[in-house]
This record gives sequence, C-alpha cells and structure tokens, in this order.
Amino acid sequence: MVTDLMDKLTYIFGQGLSNSFYPVPQQAIGVGSAFEGWSPHAEDVVYRVLVPLSPPPRHAFHLELDTAGMPQRNFCVRVELLCTCTREQLRENMLCFLHHIEEDLRRKQNPNLLHTLCTGSYLDVEKTAHWFYRFVRVAWLLLPQSCHWHLTLQPSSRSCKFQLSRDKESFMVEMIFGVRQGDSDIFVGSQPTEVGIPSTTWLETYAVAEAKFFRHISRQAPHDSWHCKCLQLLTRILIGVGFSSYTLKTVVMHLLNTVPLTRWRRRGFWQRLVDILKYLHCSLETKRLNHFIIGNERFPVEISLPSDIRVAEPLNLFQHLARNPDAHTKARHEYIHLL
Repeated sequence: MVTDLMDKLTYIFGQGLSNSFYPVPQQAIGVGSAFEGWSPHAEDVVYRVLVPLSPPPRHAFHLELDTAGMPQRNFCVRVELLCTCTREQLRENMLCFLHHIEEDLRRKQNPNLLHTLCTGSYLDVEKTAHWFYRFVRVAWLLLPQSCHWHLTLQPSSRSCKFQLSRDKESFMVEMIFGVRQGDSDIFVGSQPTEVGIPSTTWLETYAVAEAKFFRHISRQAPHDSWHCKCLQLLTRILIGVGFSSYTLKTVVMHLLNTVPLTRWRRRGFWQRLVDILKYLHCSLETKRLNHFIIGNERFPVEISLPSDIRVAEPLNLFQHLARNPDAHTKARHEYIHLL
C-alpha cells in the first residue's frame, strides 16, 4: 500500500512540476527494516522511503564532500545554473539564467532553484522538506486513498513524515530526500540527525544499497530461510539494551555474506542465533565491527557502489569503544544482559 501511495504521489509531483524549476522527484525506494523484512515492532513500524531528486531543467547538482564529517561523510549539494543560450536561439521560449539580466527573468518566467530552495548556492534540506510538506498536503486531496484514510502531517525539519489512519488502523510514512552519487546506489540524504547540523548538509546514506542487499539475499536464499526472523527476534530483545538495531543488522549482513544461505533454514535457527552472538562478542573483545559496505571487498558486485567506497579503508563502527574504556566496559555488561 505504501509503495502504491508513493507511486501515485510521485506521478502527481511529476505532473505538477513539469514546467517548474523545482527538484524533480523520482520513483521512491523503500528502505529500512519494514522493507527489508525484519521490522521488530509491527505495532509502531515506520515505513521509510527515499525519494531521489533530480535537478530541474537548466540546473545541475554537484556533490561537495565535507571531509570533517567522518565517520559519517557529509556533503553539500551545490546547484549550478546551465547556459541555455543555444536553445533560446532555437526559439524554445526560454531565457538563459546565466546571461539575461535578473529583471527580465523575473518578469518573463519563474524563479530558478537558487531563489527558492537554496541557501546561497547550496540546496537547503529544511527548505526542501518544508516545500514537500506543502505539496503533499495538496496532492493528498487528489489521491483515491484520501476518501478512506485520514492524513496527519508530523513535525520534522529534515524529512516529510505523515500518519495515515482509518478506524483502528494507522501507520507512519517518512519520506527522506536524496541525491544519487553518480549512477550508484549510494545517496546523500536528508535523514534526521543530531541537533545543530547546518541545513545545507546532506549525509551519506547506504540505506538503498542495504535494502538491495536484503532483496539480493531473498532471491538466492531457500524459501524457508529464517535470516530475517533471527534479526527480528534479536532486535526485539534489544529493548533496554545499549546495542542499536543497526549494530545487529551489520553483524547479520556480514554472516549472510559468509555463511552458506542453505544453513539459514528453520532447523539451523538456534545455531545462527549463536553465530550472531559469537560474532558480536568477538567484535566487542577486539573493539572492532567493520561497516558492511565501506571497504567490503565481498559486497555483491550487482549492487553499484562508487569506486572510492568499495576500495576504502574499512570503517570501524566500534571505534568509540576503542577510544573510551568506560564505554567498552558498559558494552560488555550490556552484552551479558542481552545473553
């Protein structure tokens, strides 16, 4: 239902924005636990979708890396105006943003993207999210679902979050906006982050590549594979324990890439749980848990990555444990509690 809803919204976006100079939304991509098949809390699941944004006509996006953003790499999306003098000469009824004076442009056509959703020369996350909020509010009235479901927009400065409810049913959808890195499955995204980050900062996200990895595994695994049930069970147990669900997800992805998929059937369920906990324990003892994608030479080649990510030095997700002995001691106690 969420996929169908997003397809219809994207179509309305495309129709409404065809002659504008706003970012062009592409088909939404389901990401996160709900779309990967292991959501631990069915009663309060959030369906997250990433909406890729393409530059409007006569504009280009350029990603600029903020090297101070490691381990989470930060980017700015610089908006460049393209020269269209040639098309203007061919009488396509458009003035070149670069080579016409601003007064003529304001009088004869809509403002360019730099005047609407940018701060300086950079695409602004918060302005973009706020603009999509307004568009969703209007587009919702054109959808058939609006006759049966009630839409409630939720506050969020870097994404577009809304709740749909009908009688006793309800679910939450969160739209994250992203700009693709080249033709890869890695994006820079608008996902919420810590307070104080500039509104022109976009965070590198691997959510699309990870969702594709789970689909890749599902196509190859036996139909009775329980790999998602292993992850679902352990993340439910995590309530009140300091390990994040992303930590366990990373461990399971590493094991899925090394343990034969035929061993993830129901009869091997208990042994796979033991494997996951042993892997986590070993990572705690060595204070090292490698990111599954960055620098992973065994990552499936069918999923497109930028060359610098595939050959990068593996990123240690437990680096904070290596730097902070108290945090390491606490994590070891939490592991015992998890057991």
